Amino acid sequence: MTETETFIPDQGDTRRLRDALGAFATGVCVVTTQDGTGPLGITANSFSSLSLDPPLVLWSPARASRRFAAFAAAQHFAIHVLAEDQFALGRHFALHGQDFALPGVTFSPENVPLLPGCLACFECRQEAVHEGGDHALIIGRVLRAASRAGAPLVFSGGRYGGFLAAAG
Repeated sequence: MTETETFIPDQGDTRRLRDALGAFATGVCVVTTQDGTGPLGITANSFSSLSLDPPLVLWSPARASRRFAAFAAAQHFAIHVLAEDQFALGRHFALHGQDFALPGVTFSPENVPLLPGCLACFECRQEAVHEGGDHALIIGRVLRAASRAGAPLVFSGGRYGGFLAAAG
C-alpha cells in the first residue's frame, strides 16, 4: 500500500492537484448548443445531477476554452452521456466543435443538435451560470431526457476506458 501525501494546493503546483482530482473517475459527455455561427459541441467530464425536483443538472466548462463564451451564453443545450464504444465521438468534439457532419444527428425543438446512440441525453434550458474559478458552473433545467442501457465511457487518471462492475 502506498502512503497518502498531504499537500497544500497552490498556483505553483497545479499538476499535483490535477493528479489527485484524476483519482475520481467520471463519465464522458458531449455538450451541444447553437451559437451565432451554427451548431457547436464540446467534450466534457464535469457533469453532475443536481436536483430531481425541479429536474436540474450542471456542467462546468473551462474559461480557457475557445468555446466557453458560446456555452456560457447558451439558453438551450443538450448533454450527451457517452457509451463505452463512443470514444471516437468524444475525441471528435474535443477537436472539432463545429463539425456536425455525422450520421444520425437530429435537432431538438429549440434547434440544439442531438447526437445518436448515447447512453443518455438531457435537453436543457439554462437556469443559472455561477462563477467557479477558472471554470463556470452552468445549471440547466432538464426539459426532456432519454436513456438506454449500456456501459459508460469513463475518464480517470488522464485515461479513457470502460467500467467493470464488481462481482456480487
